[in-house]
Amino acid sequence: MPIPMTHLEEFHTILEQQNIRMVYQPIVSLYDGSIFGYEALTRGPENSPFQNPSVLFEYAEQEGFLYELEKLAREKAIQNSIIQQNKEMLFINISSPVICDPKFIAGKTLEVLEKFGLRPSNVVFEITERSSIEDFSLAQKVLEHYRKQGYKIAIDDAGAGYSSLQAIAELQPDFIKVDRSLIHNIHKYKIKEYILETFVTFAQKMNIHLIAEGIEQQDELLKLSRMGVHYAQGFLLGRPESHAINLNEVMVETIKQNRINHAPAGKTWSIGDLATQIQTFETASKISLVASYFHRDEAASGAVIVSDNKPIGLVMRERLFQHLAGQYGFSLFWKKPIDHAMDTDPLIVDEFLPVEQVSQMAMTRVHNKLYDVVIITSNGQLMGIASVQSILACITNVRLETARVASPLTGLPGNIQIHHELQKRAHAKRDFSVIYADLDYFKWYNDRFGFQKGDQLLQYTADIIQQAVTVCGHPHDFVGHIGGDDFIAITYVEESKRVCEEIIRRFDQGVGLFYEEDPVQYVEDRQGNRIENNGVTISLSLVVCECSDYITLEQISEAAANLKKQAKSQKGSVYSCCSLHSGAAACCS
Repeated sequence: MPIPMTHLEEFHTILEQQNIRMVYQPIVSLYDGSIFGYEALTRGPENSPFQNPSVLFEYAEQEGFLYELEKLAREKAIQNSIIQQNKEMLFINISSPVICDPKFIAGKTLEVLEKFGLRPSNVVFEITERSSIEDFSLAQKVLEHYRKQGYKIAIDDAGAGYSSLQAIAELQPDFIKVDRSLIHNIHKYKIKEYILETFVTFAQKMNIHLIAEGIEQQDELLKLSRMGVHYAQGFLLGRPESHAINLNEVMVETIKQNRINHAPAGKTWSIGDLATQIQTFETASKISLVASYFHRDEAASGAVIVSDNKPIGLVMRERLFQHLAGQYGFSLFWKKPIDHAMDTDPLIVDEFLPVEQVSQMAMTRVHNKLYDVVIITSNGQLMGIASVQSILACITNVRLETARVASPLTGLPGNIQIHHELQKRAHAKRDFSVIYADLDYFKWYNDRFGFQKGDQLLQYTADIIQQAVTVCGHPHDFVGHIGGDDFIAITYVEESKRVCEEIIRRFDQGVGLFYEEDPVQYVEDRQGNRIENNGVTISLSLVVCECSDYITLEQISEAAANLKKQAKSQKGSVYSCCSLHSGAAACCS
């Protein structure tokens, strides 16, 4: 169908008058709830046929003006950028065909960045797939040109599109953005979860960060955080705006709490805990200066090259001397700046990354970099380094401690940590609540369906307790596995009954999936007596500790035992509660 001439004229007017506007959607860290960056999104003129960006860009590509429109969008994105310099990233969309456009290769992006006080290290080129990449070899060369300047690369729409998986394999991006079609209702569909698990494992091995798109439900967010996805983007976290936004404080606390709840048992080490100091040099420093430093300090294995205390390169002692040992090495390089000899792509990680994750990233580097030090940053600034030896030693100690104190089935803290946590709360003289949970008729379930499915039901129970505490609890709440089908949650929230109600709601909502096709009409008690019931239920004992005086663990345990009898005397999933204060227990149902 021919395009009306009025539309073509209107499109050219948009380009000539630069009549587009930019909005920015936040990308949020699922580690600490901070804003990692913003994606710049283009909007056409209001009340225009081109208001919808999809229509605008499709029309531009059809008429052969895609490069011109995207150039304008890039410049507008930088000009109106709302990112905080050196702290946040700006994601700029680039269509696949534009990558190989000769005009893009000789582009002016760097000039525009410098004009508005930004750096390539602030920018991520997000490769979108309006059409597939036809020449990956050329695309690799172009993107490598930009990488050397400091830009990062993201592949958009992973899990959808024409060739996103091939693009990931060929272009080896720094970020993978997982398409909304895979994220929507991921907490309900195991097949989506299994697919995303593959992405997470792959990303860990390749030192790539995952960004989940289209988050609209809190349960999606919690599932993604638990699976190890690094960043999230969607309406739940923030809609596209022309100005910077403040994230919902409750949402930030929920993200932090979810990370705490799902951390491995025992002490959770971040790479920042291992940071040690290292010698630094500015990029203009002569190679001779760095070599002389290594000659003076024979114990020094490396040095970090910085610009305004931001790490941009690494020089390892042995590699530098090998560089200089070649024929004409001294005469060619001795007086040149160190950036001629440094590694421009060292492993640089944020201080809060788990040590285990950094270890995986370090051991997937190319062979000649395996034992290079890992550079650690804090808010983008150099914090220090960690050696591979210190990382592996830390992991060994953590695993030994975890194996000693954690539940082997659920990975939750076991009785040693539970006892320590209860003592700590009791001595703090601050009100808290203890929720004891156990399953009704679990022995019957094990006998009928087998131990493997019984273990799966226990893991499910651990999951829903953690999820309920995450949704309704406090960032410093605690979940542990006493043993068998007995669990414990310790919460600071005043409305601890809401936590119990949420545990019951989630348990009853999903437990039906653990039965085979025939509906359950009865269960058996421990004596083998048949009881009319729809299957396994959960009983909760809620002990509210009002700590004006010290409360002993024996008092808490005795109160919980009494409540357990009350709860189990009732049919279905229920909770019973009481308050403990001044050595007395006042019970209520």
